[in-house]
Amino acid sequence: MKFFLISFFVSCLFNYKAFSLDTIAKQAILYDYETKTIIFEKNSEELMSPSSMSKIMTIYYVFKKIKDGDLKLTDKFKVSKKAWKKGGSKMFVNVNTMVSVEDLIRGIIVQSGNDACIAIAEGISGSEALFAEELNLLAEEIGMMDSSFTNSTGWPDPDHLTTIQDLLTLTVRTIEDFPELYHYYAEKEFTYSGIKQLNRNPLLFNEINADGLKTGHTSLGGYGLVASVLKNNRRLILILNGLKRNKDRSDESERLIKVGFNQYKVIDLYDKNQTITNLQVWGGRKKNVDVYSKESVNLTVPNRIKKDLVFTIKHYKPLLAPIEKDQKVADLIVKNKNAEIIKKFELFSKDEIKKMSFFSKVYNNLKFLLLGDSIFKTK
Repeated sequence: MKFFLISFFVSCLFNYKAFSLDTIAKQAILYDYETKTIIFEKNSEELMSPSSMSKIMTIYYVFKKIKDGDLKLTDKFKVSKKAWKKGGSKMFVNVNTMVSVEDLIRGIIVQSGNDACIAIAEGISGSEALFAEELNLLAEEIGMMDSSFTNSTGWPDPDHLTTIQDLLTLTVRTIEDFPELYHYYAEKEFTYSGIKQLNRNPLLFNEINADGLKTGHTSLGGYGLVASVLKNNRRLILILNGLKRNKDRSDESERLIKVGFNQYKVIDLYDKNQTITNLQVWGGRKKNVDVYSKESVNLTVPNRIKKDLVFTIKHYKPLLAPIEKDQKVADLIVKNKNAEIIKKFELFSKDEIKKMSFFSKVYNNLKFLLLGDSIFKTK
């Protein structure tokens, strides 16, 4: 079978190559959550030390346990001597005390407490080592294929590694999978044992509508941030790592988020389930089938760049009956004028097209022999 291509142009769109972003971060990604568009990336598949940003994975596992009914916010875990003694950032839990899961969640997210991470890891799995093994299984399950966790805290370890792309996968899954628990990431402060600590996420304290997620810093990984900003029903996710100073993290994250909102816009082309076109069918009781996308067909584009995009519908020719309702039959491919693929959308049949009966097929074949292929053309 051969591929059949239908191409058409849409003006006043864009060419990403013409509008370049850069950052002083070693690794970075800026992502439009609504359109699933990567606006900018830098070394996003490079292995790196995630520092405390890997605590998002620890919390993901905790949230999953709560959602699955295996854990309650009111459950309490005993603080071991190992957890109490752990260095770095702390929640300041006391040894041999019982601490609720909800307090430990806040201690991890807001205060970045290594002691809280170990307490919750030991409470769930019996030991931090077993907890890390379970994190690795879960990470693979949700599509984090390049990550390896050796602890619950992000403590520097040559084998504790991830990528910006994997952190993006984790962030998107956190937002999508746990909408009822995600609000903890937006909390600006938490007081425990009489000690008040502010969230280290700098964007929470700027008036740009940030609602998460987590900072990280070690000498090995540098300063990093996983951030989400929701503004006018549009969400951008920014992930940075490898910055030299805390101020660089604050300034660079704010700058890139503002660029994303102010210099890029969303263009909506087709709604979810809206008919996009129809395709010719061979050997069916109907000559054509309407096709649609199961997701909104939209793009994130720079405001001030006007170029032509080429939209190509790619499918096998001939498209043979029978065709089931909601069967994938084609792809809508978006390219710029340099033939670079910008985005791809799967297209599905709106209706079932049954195979033509034997006698109808004989009749049409005879007409084809007498009249040619004009009988199959859509009127």
